[in-house]
Amino acid sequence: METRTIGKIHSTVTLSEVRVKYCLYARKSTESDEMQALSIDSQIKEMQAIAERLGLYVVEVKRESHSAKASGQRPVYKQLLQDIDQGKFNGVLTWAPDRLSRNAGDLGSLVDLMDQRKLIHIQTYGQTFSNSPNEKFLLMILCSQAKLENDNKSINVKRGLRARVEMGLWPCRPPTGYTKFKRMDQKCESIIDKDRAPLIKQMFEKVGYDGWSGRKVWGWLKDDKDFKTENNIHLSLGNFYRLLQNHFYYGRFEFPKSSGNWYNGSHTPIITKELFDLVQEKIKSQIFEPKSEQKEFAFTRIMICGLCGSGITADEKFKHQQNGNVHRYVYYKCTRTRDQNCACGFINEEDLVEQLKDLIDDLNIQVVPMKERITNEVRRFKLFQQMLLGTKVQVAVKDIDIRNYAKFILVEGSTEEKREFLRCLNSKITLKNKVITIS
Repeated sequence: METRTIGKIHSTVTLSEVRVKYCLYARKSTESDEMQALSIDSQIKEMQAIAERLGLYVVEVKRESHSAKASGQRPVYKQLLQDIDQGKFNGVLTWAPDRLSRNAGDLGSLVDLMDQRKLIHIQTYGQTFSNSPNEKFLLMILCSQAKLENDNKSINVKRGLRARVEMGLWPCRPPTGYTKFKRMDQKCESIIDKDRAPLIKQMFEKVGYDGWSGRKVWGWLKDDKDFKTENNIHLSLGNFYRLLQNHFYYGRFEFPKSSGNWYNGSHTPIITKELFDLVQEKIKSQIFEPKSEQKEFAFTRIMICGLCGSGITADEKFKHQQNGNVHRYVYYKCTRTRDQNCACGFINEEDLVEQLKDLIDDLNIQVVPMKERITNEVRRFKLFQQMLLGTKVQVAVKDIDIRNYAKFILVEGSTEEKREFLRCLNSKITLKNKVITIS
């Protein structure tokens, strides 16, 4: 038996025949209430001094920067419990009990190891805990108290947030075009960003009143105005569209997001509700149809732009003549996702097919993976022709004009057949200045 007095706590520590091997565990939480707590290095320095003064045998030092509010979310702590269970350590040296646990799950795992006599001793800065009923009870009370503080703090924070939003104050960082007062007496109050708000207003006006597309306005902000957020970065296209759909700009906001709880903001609106609604209508008319409803074109998704490396998209136009005839034209062009000013140009589908047919004459069709399928299709067609004519002429592979059949697919094949054939070329197909190349 060995009796030690540490600080104001008098405790009797029962040591087994095997020397107690300690793991020094230091944790710095990211929780707001612990931002002023000792840093990990400071904890380690203080605990090493205690270990030296008390003659504790420290085997290993473990560091962690995770919150202890949720059970099983700390990888280093989980490894510590596993090491104790496997007999690598039988003592823990830490700054305070709440460094070990602020939730019932982790606390239960710790006490279970003490009940199994795998964890003999826990040493903190001002207290000591061994496998005795009273000390385990005290350990559970202190860790439960830390959990109670967390739970109460969560309730208080939510209550404070509700109070602020009911006052019309946005409790988070405001969207681009607004900034926050830095003064504590005006906490959560959003004010107009004089540098960015005028451009935000113009952004809505160009979409709503001038009929500009969202992508065009985004390019104008980025290229012509060099518009950047408070973090000094350009808006991505996705963030730009999210700004256009943000109710905050006309004075309303939802908190929390997707909760259905709407509040009237106390901040100064940048635009009117009428302009916001008009922009939403314009945006809906510009949004592409769902992929399942989009029209499929034969030569998209298999070509790239030879100038900027973007994909190739297609559009169809219909020309109505006075005699009632309707002519359909399909044009392929660069998507301009990588370069808004790409000068790749348009190409008519008929001209594209003619260029591909010419390129097939220069391809080594024998190495095309689709050769076997083309051969079988042609053989099947000729056998069908023989049956109709009543002839029994044997069809040889050398008699099959594979190259012409490939051209037939490009002209008369289905969309999927055309794509499958071009994919089988195992080559890069590019469109550059209305010219198709295969490399």
